[in-house]
Amino acid sequence: MSGSSLDGLDVAFCRLDTEQQGSSFRVEKWELLEAATLPLSTEWQARLRQLPTASAFELANAHAAFGRYLGGLVNAFFTKRKLTASEVDLIASHGHTIFHEPAKGFTLQIGDGAALAAVTGCTVVSDFRTADVALGGQGAPLAPMADKVLFPGYDFYLNLGGIANITCNTNGRFVAFDVTGANQVLNALAGEVGQPFDEGGKLAASGRFDGSLFEKLNRLPYLHEPYPKSLSNQWVQENMVTTCLQAPGPVEDRLHTVCQHVAFQLAQSFRQVVENERFRKEKYHLLATGGGAFNGYLMQCIQEKNPNVELVIPSENVVKFKEACLMALLGVMRLEGVPNCMSSVTGARRDAVGGGVYFKG
Repeated sequence: MSGSSLDGLDVAFCRLDTEQQGSSFRVEKWELLEAATLPLSTEWQARLRQLPTASAFELANAHAAFGRYLGGLVNAFFTKRKLTASEVDLIASHGHTIFHEPAKGFTLQIGDGAALAAVTGCTVVSDFRTADVALGGQGAPLAPMADKVLFPGYDFYLNLGGIANITCNTNGRFVAFDVTGANQVLNALAGEVGQPFDEGGKLAASGRFDGSLFEKLNRLPYLHEPYPKSLSNQWVQENMVTTCLQAPGPVEDRLHTVCQHVAFQLAQSFRQVVENERFRKEKYHLLATGGGAFNGYLMQCIQEKNPNVELVIPSENVVKFKEACLMALLGVMRLEGVPNCMSSVTGARRDAVGGGVYFKG
């Protein structure tokens, strides 16, 4: 999994024991055996950032080259952990999102699956979003399938990555959507004081509330649209990152205010789901994952604005590698021919079996 924060490639080596009878599919048990975040080179970080405005030739070239580059990273992971390609049934790769425009009928994640298969000698499943978009869906979020199959038992699921998204299990019916920008914005602000991120949210906790910035962020039209809906990295960069970088005042105050904004929008989203789905309970249980779950101040803000929600933060490996585990699940489901994208989440005409398969030679 290569996320919008560009902090590295998350690699999870998983074992899934599955059972399928007709259209019924279930995971009897699963394990996260090994995991690592492999840093992307500074050259690739810069290249990925520039691709949305690059030429068609540069984009096509990068698609193939990034697939080969991912293959090299995966092979290094194999070597370090004394694995061989023969021990691996498949590699499931999300790729790196360059464009996400479901309203226009397309989404693009680069990292050529054929190149990845050729370099590693493994069967590869990639390109998980396009089938759903072709069926009129958002192609996102994909995480609800992991929420449903791998992490049952919660009412809400929160992923605090570059973009914050939520899933709600409303008595067996899953709905999910992107809420607002999160780590992309916080990391960009931390960069102004020479830090890759605000460790533990300490800078944000020391800041003061900026009411003007808070109101400006909350007026963004997307935040008032009904779900299903999803965000692109470009939207976050253009509407939130730029606004926050250009806002006056100390970095600490802006970090503080963005945390308050994320928590406020999550509270609004929780209420919207509860009302729309008629899902009323005295207490809701929420599983929080993604890098933002390590931001103590952000989690404090979320708890304060949602007193009837019990926040559960799982083990560090689950927090960090849940999305990589999700890819493993989606890849297995694709090879089994089982729908791995839920139309109740994305708004597509039907559930989709997403992913292109590149078999090893």
